[in-house]
Amino acid sequence: MTELELKYGCNPNQKPARIFMKGDAGLPLKVLNGKPGYINFMDALNSWQLVKALKKATGLPSAASFKHVSPAGAAIGTPLTDVERQIYFAGGFDTSPIACAYIKARGADRLCSYGDWAALSDVCDEATARYLAMEVSDGVIAPGYTDEALAILKTKKKGGYNVVEIDPDYTPAPIERRSIFGIVFEQGYNDYEISEEQLSNIVTASKDLPQEARHDLMLALITLKYTQSNSVCYTKNGQTIGVGAGQQSRIHCTRLAGNKANNWWLRQHPKVLGLQFVDNIRRPNRDNAIDVYISDEYEDVLAGGVWQETFQVKPEVLTEAEKKEWISKLSGVSLGSDAFFPFGDNVERARKSGVQYIAEPGGSIRDDNVIAACDKYGITMAFTGMRLFHH
Repeated sequence: MTELELKYGCNPNQKPARIFMKGDAGLPLKVLNGKPGYINFMDALNSWQLVKALKKATGLPSAASFKHVSPAGAAIGTPLTDVERQIYFAGGFDTSPIACAYIKARGADRLCSYGDWAALSDVCDEATARYLAMEVSDGVIAPGYTDEALAILKTKKKGGYNVVEIDPDYTPAPIERRSIFGIVFEQGYNDYEISEEQLSNIVTASKDLPQEARHDLMLALITLKYTQSNSVCYTKNGQTIGVGAGQQSRIHCTRLAGNKANNWWLRQHPKVLGLQFVDNIRRPNRDNAIDVYISDEYEDVLAGGVWQETFQVKPEVLTEAEKKEWISKLSGVSLGSDAFFPFGDNVERARKSGVQYIAEPGGSIRDDNVIAACDKYGITMAFTGMRLFHH
């Protein structure tokens, strides 16, 4: 049996803690720097499965940004637009495909990605390491690191940044086990592969499903496979733009993820792009300022004069009417759900955030109601026939 001792478990009082494998096989990973903890490894192993599956499904370099065993964002490595470079603070960075994937994965929800665990489907190169070095992050897992990348990452967090290398050929045992309250649970490993085949059963009047939307729906479904249930995921242009995880009600997942998608879109409003920040502002402070600026709280902040700590010039308020008009322009969004929509209200909420394509398992006694809601707005929906609960 091989093992790696950990400082403690989920909380400091939970000792002893370790990760290990029974038998003669060694752990399929190596710690190249730092000392990852229990939750770090939970994030690392879940996020690695996501990016490995996404790379296999799309053939493109993939990345994820994880927090508390759910993705804050995931993306494939397509080139960044000029606007994306601005809103993800990537201006002036050299960007490889794997660097683009991580920049977009983290940019999906920069507030939730604060202190994240990063996962890369491909070898971490210098470009990715330089971007990671600028962000507040706990660690990274990848199948390898260039010498230049590893040298950069070893300087992060005063030399304590967690760097894990995973064997890309490792395959887990077909049966997995876990213990809860001293009782052992056993189930088959979820090796269900998500591909375009799951999108063939289109049940709506609209059958339009372009290739870009197929990639976005696969991204949504693969993301959901490694997201704490209940979960709903909005995607666009090869990245998640809103993930709603761990909610007890599906409509709350749809609302939560939809609000995140709206915020992602609002970050691209001309008024937001035109904000003038004070010199040398820290990246997290800039994220927080933008989040407040596009929220309902900003007028209160302006009244308090706090803007002077963040902005060079007092920003003009982004009005509710302006927000509503801008959000109405969001379109071409794909949405996945890890289980069926029980009511059409999920579709009604989703279309307010530009959703035009949906993939969900189907199987509700009210499927006809959900299909009718899609047909009302010309939305294309596919029934995948497979639930993707993850706990």
